[in-house]
Amino acid sequence: MPESVYTEPQTSAAGLNIDFNSRLQITPLRASKDFGCSQGDQGLEIIQGLSQIPKTLPVQYFYDDRGSQLFEQICELPEYYPTRTETAILQAHAPEIAQITGPCELVELGSGSSTKTRLLLDAYATTDLPQWYCPIDVSGGILEQSAIALLADYPGLQIQGYVGTYDLALASLSRPVLPARMICFLGSTLGNLNPQECQAFFAQLTKALQPGEYLLLGVDLQKSPQQLEAAYNDSQGITAAFNLNMLRHLNWRFQANFNLDEFQHLAFYNVRDRQIEMHLKSLRSQTIQLRTLDFTVALEAGETIRTEISRKFDLVELQTQLGQGNSLENASSSSTRTLHPLKVWTDPNHWFGLILCQCLA
Repeated sequence: MPESVYTEPQTSAAGLNIDFNSRLQITPLRASKDFGCSQGDQGLEIIQGLSQIPKTLPVQYFYDDRGSQLFEQICELPEYYPTRTETAILQAHAPEIAQITGPCELVELGSGSSTKTRLLLDAYATTDLPQWYCPIDVSGGILEQSAIALLADYPGLQIQGYVGTYDLALASLSRPVLPARMICFLGSTLGNLNPQECQAFFAQLTKALQPGEYLLLGVDLQKSPQQLEAAYNDSQGITAAFNLNMLRHLNWRFQANFNLDEFQHLAFYNVRDRQIEMHLKSLRSQTIQLRTLDFTVALEAGETIRTEISRKFDLVELQTQLGQGNSLENASSSSTRTLHPLKVWTDPNHWFGLILCQCLA
């Protein structure tokens, strides 16, 4: 996955009366001043994406601070079922998850507001051991805001946050303080990866986990195209604003000249690939410059830039894929680890699935 897009935090614990210094550490894995170098991997990925047919943009550019706030609003929309459905599953089964794993350091990929994490923290609070939480997000602002709120509500909690993308953060994790670690990948974000990226991501996870440790994975399940398309074309236009905000982010990050009024949000279900696709449709022929990258791209009227895929999964197929194993090489030996599914939970409608896996050697 590409390098992190670091957004400077907009709030700070330093201005509060409560001293969190001993309980909170946030590490930016890539300083914002380093962005703008046209040789960086993030710039190359943008150039490659806009040079191909169909044109694409990296999904992580949704999540500057404004994009993260818009996504939190999306999660509250009546049409957007994944968040409330997954939350209901966690409310019902978080105590069972904690009972199966025992005390765990929680590592959350794409932590956002950490709302669902509270259900897990409550479930693990029954032990006498301290609680450790490691949120990972590309938005420094929302990560710090949510961390401060958690520290206020959980007096025994220690937080080590990372501002960056998953690959950098997973490679930066220190050894867990508690007996085990559980990586949480909630919210159906796995669907943003194509099958090849998905397999590579599972290999990253098995490398970050020690044998016996855990993965908690949330996935959106297959359902009618009508229901899926409604979730990505909400009546209030919040998803459209979220999609268009990516262009605003690129304007700021790379001194681009996207005019948001000349693009239209487009979301539809691709039946063949079993995925929702989000695009930005150019309303006229235009030329876009990204000055920091020294790159220019021409768009025809009606041409689209794909900004996201969201694959919808079959639980049986996914459990088979998880159990196939990932070969990991190191300097002295070769080993195969698997993410062995221990238990699966779904809602009564079978709209969403939560899979608890254990890393086995």
